[in-house]
Amino acid sequence: MGKKVKKEAEPPPKDVFDPLTVESKKVATVVLMLNSPEEEILAKACEAIYRFALKGEENKATLLELGAVEPLTKLLTHEDKIVRRNATMIFGILASNNDVKKLLRELDVVNSVIARLAPEEEVVIHEFASLCLANMSVEYTSKVQIFEQGGLEPLIRLLSSPDPDVKKNSIECIYNLVQDFRCRATLQELNAIPPILDLLKSEYPIIQLLALKTLGVITNDKASRAMLRENQGVDQLIKILETKELNDLHIEALSVVANCIEDMDTMVLIQQTGGLKKLLSFAENSTIPEIQKNAARAIAKAAYDPENRKLFHELEVEKCLVSLLGSENDGTKIAASQAISAMCENSGSKEFFNNQGIPQLIQLLKSDSEEVREAAALALANLTTCNPANAKAAAEGDGIDALINTLSSKRDGAIANAATVLTNMAMQEPLRLGIQSHDVMHALLSPLHSANTIVQSKAALTVAATACDAEARTELRNAGGLEPLVELLRSKNEEVRRNASWAVMVCAGDEPMAVELCRLGALEILEEINVSVSRKNKFSEAAYNKLLNNYLSLKYSQTGYLSSSNIISDGFYDYGRINPGTKLLPLKDLCLQEPSDQRAILLINSRSSDVSPPPSTEDKSSDVGYGRSISSSSSLRRASKEKTNFHFSAGFGSPTEEKSEPTSGRNTAVSKSTTKEKGSRKGRGKKEEEKVKEEEEVAAAPKLTGEGSLEKEWFPPSDPDFCVYVYEVTKSILPITNIKEQIEVLAKYVAEKMGGKIPKEKLQDFSWELHISELKFQLKSNVVPIGLIKKGIFYHRALLFKALADKIGVGCSLVRGEYGRAWNEVKLMSESRKGVMGALPPLEVYIVDLMFHPGSLIKLRSREADHYRFL
Repeated sequence: MGKKVKKEAEPPPKDVFDPLTVESKKVATVVLMLNSPEEEILAKACEAIYRFALKGEENKATLLELGAVEPLTKLLTHEDKIVRRNATMIFGILASNNDVKKLLRELDVVNSVIARLAPEEEVVIHEFASLCLANMSVEYTSKVQIFEQGGLEPLIRLLSSPDPDVKKNSIECIYNLVQDFRCRATLQELNAIPPILDLLKSEYPIIQLLALKTLGVITNDKASRAMLRENQGVDQLIKILETKELNDLHIEALSVVANCIEDMDTMVLIQQTGGLKKLLSFAENSTIPEIQKNAARAIAKAAYDPENRKLFHELEVEKCLVSLLGSENDGTKIAASQAISAMCENSGSKEFFNNQGIPQLIQLLKSDSEEVREAAALALANLTTCNPANAKAAAEGDGIDALINTLSSKRDGAIANAATVLTNMAMQEPLRLGIQSHDVMHALLSPLHSANTIVQSKAALTVAATACDAEARTELRNAGGLEPLVELLRSKNEEVRRNASWAVMVCAGDEPMAVELCRLGALEILEEINVSVSRKNKFSEAAYNKLLNNYLSLKYSQTGYLSSSNIISDGFYDYGRINPGTKLLPLKDLCLQEPSDQRAILLINSRSSDVSPPPSTEDKSSDVGYGRSISSSSSLRRASKEKTNFHFSAGFGSPTEEKSEPTSGRNTAVSKSTTKEKGSRKGRGKKEEEKVKEEEEVAAAPKLTGEGSLEKEWFPPSDPDFCVYVYEVTKSILPITNIKEQIEVLAKYVAEKMGGKIPKEKLQDFSWELHISELKFQLKSNVVPIGLIKKGIFYHRALLFKALADKIGVGCSLVRGEYGRAWNEVKLMSESRKGVMGALPPLEVYIVDLMFHPGSLIKLRSREADHYRFL
């Protein structure tokens, strides 16, 4: 039997699906249809979604939740035009939703949307693609994407589209994009100004408004202003301003004009077309605050040109600006204040604002708006600069209090401007006293600590202008203002450094302040600055010299030299030589130290210590009064200068006359206080125990000074003997009319008080070291008052000579040498030129001998060669 053969299975027949019409009432179903491969279904689904999205924000959120955005992005590049168009329309609507915009950025669909702006696409696609970009360009990240993917060029091209919606969407997107400076620069390269200007002729106000807004942004750049002028844009702007029917565009048109005025050529063109008068008219007559504000802004910018200021002054623009200061709109107040600031360059305008303007500006300083206060302060700063009358008017208008309050403003500009006004006021002494009475030093602390260099600079300048007397300087020190001021000396900003140096120079006007500034490191900083060629300035050099000249103890220790103009006052002490940069301890600290093997610190003090109990109340009061009168050396300084510059026989008579009245007062006071001194000197016949007791009292006085209660003011150790020296010198030497004779007599007097004449060969036998050591032991201190030293050599005698010479107005310098040497130099008229008619005879320098032949003068030819030979 043969095998059965199996039959092969026939293939199943193909299924044929008949067309089916589906009607869906649920959006979720339609969203699913977006994944269909059929073009007809995609087109109808997109159309249905578009109509659904138009109904409101909730529907847009629903589409986002259903996942419609992602499949729709794929349809933007679909081959079928209808599908592509409908998808683009949906995105034009959906892109107004913030969440949709965020997702579109993540999906990076900007490039696909920009592609829909191509010329071959339909106008409807252009409309909705540009609408999508306009909605997305509101956010910075989208701006960057649109710009970087080349969206600006097709948008500019579409400004010439026949469809108004396409124009509106395109110019709106461009307006958003040009907020970024890179877009503005590219806009100029693409020559966008002409098509934007064409939009000003549109019959649709929204398009005109967006075009003006865009011009208002791009005309902040100089190149755009030039392009606007070259394309007759100024004429179009003026025509808009002259057309009353276009008053809804006037605000933005004025804003563009205000920008254009910054360009000189454009400003000339505006002036020639009568635009400046038109600006003034808007500012005066308009009731719309924004129009007034922009008109005032334009006036402010135009007023920076001298010719325009002259024209505005002739048109009495000042009255208009003063009235605008009373506007309820802060923006108008700010613009009017800025315009006043610009008009201040005209002297006639400055005079006008003296009575009308300054009071209103002072009121604006009290505004709640920081920007208004800043603008008002700027106007006042310009009005008061180089104008004492306006500065006085500002002070009389209750401006000082408002300005000092402005120093605590949150805006740096307001602080800097207020400080400038206060500086201008302080140039007049009555106003300066008024400023000081308002606690200005405390108010300046915050500006001095500011991180803004302009504020720092202005604040330092205000300190320099207001700290002109000891009381104000003390207030600044007590307020803690010296520390930040010294710190400003380290600034890398040249102006800050210069003004801080100026302020330090002013603050170093008396010894206590100079000592404190040096303690804070001002001297070292200034020394470092002055070494640098690039950082030093005239004020840093002057401040350095002022510090040393008012802290003579430090100056003599560092430099070893005091000139005839360096008048030694009470409290001066000679510590000895120190290296530059080394801190010199204050006298109080030195007095409180235990005695050591270091050289004695020589003290000059003609005032009695209140801590040391005097024999009687009468003696105490007279001593104190004497100390004050002696320490006042203004007449001595004048006398010293006269002797330096004029013939001695004529010049010396002046200080004698000046001193004649106070001398009698001093003599009376001293005669009371010195009675006990003379008595003690006659006390050699007293019992030995009484003498020892007196010495113990003298020795105890300095220690009592240092050991007093912390609550009491500290006083330096008293020096009764030196007081006697001053009295005797004033009585016997000051009346001598010949300067050379004065010097000789004073030299002999000093030598007598310091151990008399010492022959050179017996100098080594002069046991002055033991005497000084005994004094230090008795005083229990390294500080030794100069009057207690009865055996002194070169540097003791030279210091005493200088101190006494300064008391009676005899000009001499003090020079420190090596190995304990020091000497005094005086200037006298050349003997060979006496009696010669004509020019004043030259002055020659002499060294005063206080040791070997007291009273003799040795002519100094070369300091290096002669002083060692003499000494």
